[in-house]
Amino acid sequence: MLLGLSVVYLSGRQSSNGQQFGTYSQDDVDALRALAEEPGVVDLFLTNEWPSGVTNRASVSDIPAGLLDSTGSDSSVSELVAEIKPRYHIAGTKGVFYAREPYSSVDAVHVTRFFGLAMVGNKDKQKFIHAISPTPASTMSAAEISMKPPNTTLSPYTLVVEQTALKEVTKRSTDSVSDSQYWRYDVSQKRHKSGAGEGNKLCFKFIYSGSCPRGEKCNFQHDSDAREQYSGGVCIDFLIKGKCERGPDCNFKHDLQNEGESHSRTRRRSESDSGNRSKVCWFCLSSPNVESHLIISVGEFYYCALPKGPLVQDHVLVIPIEHAPSTLTLSQQSNSELVKFQNSLKLYYKNRGKEAVLFEWISKRSSHANIQVVPVPSSRAAAVRDICNMAAEKLGFKFVAMKFNNSSDGREWLRKQFDRNYSFFYVELTEGTILSHSVEENENFPAQFGREVLAGLLNMPERADWRNCALGKDEETKMAEEFKKQFEELDPNQ
Repeated sequence: MLLGLSVVYLSGRQSSNGQQFGTYSQDDVDALRALAEEPGVVDLFLTNEWPSGVTNRASVSDIPAGLLDSTGSDSSVSELVAEIKPRYHIAGTKGVFYAREPYSSVDAVHVTRFFGLAMVGNKDKQKFIHAISPTPASTMSAAEISMKPPNTTLSPYTLVVEQTALKEVTKRSTDSVSDSQYWRYDVSQKRHKSGAGEGNKLCFKFIYSGSCPRGEKCNFQHDSDAREQYSGGVCIDFLIKGKCERGPDCNFKHDLQNEGESHSRTRRRSESDSGNRSKVCWFCLSSPNVESHLIISVGEFYYCALPKGPLVQDHVLVIPIEHAPSTLTLSQQSNSELVKFQNSLKLYYKNRGKEAVLFEWISKRSSHANIQVVPVPSSRAAAVRDICNMAAEKLGFKFVAMKFNNSSDGREWLRKQFDRNYSFFYVELTEGTILSHSVEENENFPAQFGREVLAGLLNMPERADWRNCALGKDEETKMAEEFKKQFEELDPNQ
């Protein structure tokens, strides 16, 4: 999402015969199907392949010659468009320009406009570039978004989707067609997890996004262990199927971060097992897994470190030394040290023409807390509150907002707001305002909300996922040493 404009894409052709490059996989399709369950309207959907059946119900006189040829068309794209219901769909590969009449989808108040673009520099001089000026749906009124031009048709994909659904019923009679976006793999050969769910099938929706809108009514397993491994950067193919066909070309991890004992079980262990627990936690200083080369300052209760895959330069994590799921449950004594770290970082950024934005995501499944501190240019600091509220509105909730003169008062207020029975998110803005939100059990709240919002604000949406920003160890070490040198005079532990 870029400043309120929601953009979704599916690049390449559908994978076949194990081909990896220039293709998309079933995982990619299922991820977009999961996205279709999210609240809000998708503004732009970009695909390489044309959707099959796009000319259905269209004016015959407007259809370019040769467009009925099925080459370069994909029924999977048709199914996705019918589910996602974007306001604009733009595709290539057919070699012709085609602007279809707007069409209306079932259960959508807005219309969808399709544009097929010709090849760049084609000999027939057909349009390979087309300008549009879409207003983000999140900023439009109900009357504006529901306007339908007089030439609006019914959706061209109704027949395609119905035919596909019929095939699915025949192919998998024991499963509901509507369940197809929730599960992916039969994991009968994989270790079985306890909990609700149908046999050996995992809920893809839950693993991908951390929640499932069907809750206890879902027919497939909500595997919290698998979700945590995926959030930690483990390849979803390796995690669920036990192997990854991309091999060394895959950007994700091909080993379980805590094989043999899940993080959730670790959290339930008694305090007598805390020594063993520290061996598998990424943030415990006594753990062999801790990335010690990223540590920049260590105090009595907290330490600071640069993150793996930083959003921007000087992005910092403030982490409690105690293995705790939230900084809001730690002692008042440790809170004083935390405030010193925060104030030092704020001054460090201010000396460089930037302001600090701090946020913490406290999940009921969290194991070791961390506060992310991200510098933003002073010229953009005032917009952070607006974009946070805009993103919250798109997800269907409102932040509770309070302004404080100092961080200590703000922390005390947060302690009173926090309920251990709920997940919790808060962000401290540059002018002293704190936005907080208690997350309901079945609420769809993205774990990377803070990072995604700031990535949009800074016009770098591609960096919303830390895995896209991963650096080599040598580069990370150099970056940490440089930060320590510059931060030394302000470091409260020097």
